[in-house]
Amino acid sequence: MVRRLLWIVAIFLALLAGFVAWFYLTYGGTGQRFPKLADAKPVQQAELIATLPEPPGNIAVSKEGRIFFTYHAESHPNIKVLEWVNGRPVPYPSLEMQTPNPDKPSYGAVFNLRIDSKNRLWSIDHGQHGLFGARLVAVDLATNKPIKQIKLPKSVAGVGSYLQDMQIDPKANLIFIADIGVFSGHPGLIIVDAETGKARRVLDRHPAIMAEPYAVYAQGRRMQPLGNSLYWFHPAFDPIALDRAGEWLYIGAMSGKTLSRVKVADLMNGDLSEAELAKRVEFYANRPQADGLTIDRENNIYLTGIEDGIIWKLDANKHLSALAGHPKMRWPDGLSFGPDNFVYVADSDIPDVMMKSKDHIAKSGPFYLFRFKADGTAPAGQ
Repeated sequence: MVRRLLWIVAIFLALLAGFVAWFYLTYGGTGQRFPKLADAKPVQQAELIATLPEPPGNIAVSKEGRIFFTYHAESHPNIKVLEWVNGRPVPYPSLEMQTPNPDKPSYGAVFNLRIDSKNRLWSIDHGQHGLFGARLVAVDLATNKPIKQIKLPKSVAGVGSYLQDMQIDPKANLIFIADIGVFSGHPGLIIVDAETGKARRVLDRHPAIMAEPYAVYAQGRRMQPLGNSLYWFHPAFDPIALDRAGEWLYIGAMSGKTLSRVKVADLMNGDLSEAELAKRVEFYANRPQADGLTIDRENNIYLTGIEDGIIWKLDANKHLSALAGHPKMRWPDGLSFGPDNFVYVADSDIPDVMMKSKDHIAKSGPFYLFRFKADGTAPAGQ
């Protein structure tokens, strides 16, 4: 009996050791310190516009100035999508939609929000990393009613996918979604026809969207969600921006200093093979590690600087400068243009959210939304 028990323990320990070794080889490491690219002293202080009890993830502001945002999916909130109304967060468009229901438009693990040119608020739900199916939901801001749900097939957003940021073209026909692929190891770009719901996947594991060998330091601390080097936080494809003409899509990894771009015409060219399309992706500029991007009509690109807790600007001449910051800005995440050329910022404080307990997250609050004045012009919504 004792010998049998010892064998069971030995087998268990061997399996555990094998799992730990596999996990470390797959997700572990240390990484290099990110190089300094420019002086991180912002020229303007962002305006703090909202104080929240839970960490926000992303934000979208309408042309009328209505502010919509998510509570970050990594904090596992009960309320997913909200509107800032009369100085307080209100579930949007209803409390009922906050409970996921696969049979009708509702909210599950919601990350990104965008408002298209038809005044529809789109949300992306990664479906618990593809386990329950990823989907897009659109709400008409004129009526505050859900009008569309697009379920994405497992062939484009399967198990292990992690759909994050998205962009919508100026005509509101195409939706471009970044799959960071944390668990699948296969980051890629998903393109969805907003009217038909047809979706396809391109640029799977393209070098332009793969994580580069940099560790992430935020608030002066190296990001170690498990407290050690067993899990190396260096996310792949996340930041994405579509220029205001709808011509170029800018892409890159969160953990990386490379910003690349590809023509939308090439992405939509069905005659190009995957290999031919991959060659159409071109290097654009070096930039800081960033979680979110937006762009104005003058082709200034605004980036959320996760290491310095500031907003960077990469101008049309590819000159990088620190634009905006705030003493309470910790991890600027999502960006959205609003009216009067203000850019709104959701500060998610990821180091105190990812793989943290509800108690830890609550003690890390409050959390904030900010805005700053852009140097260029752009329509509201994304």
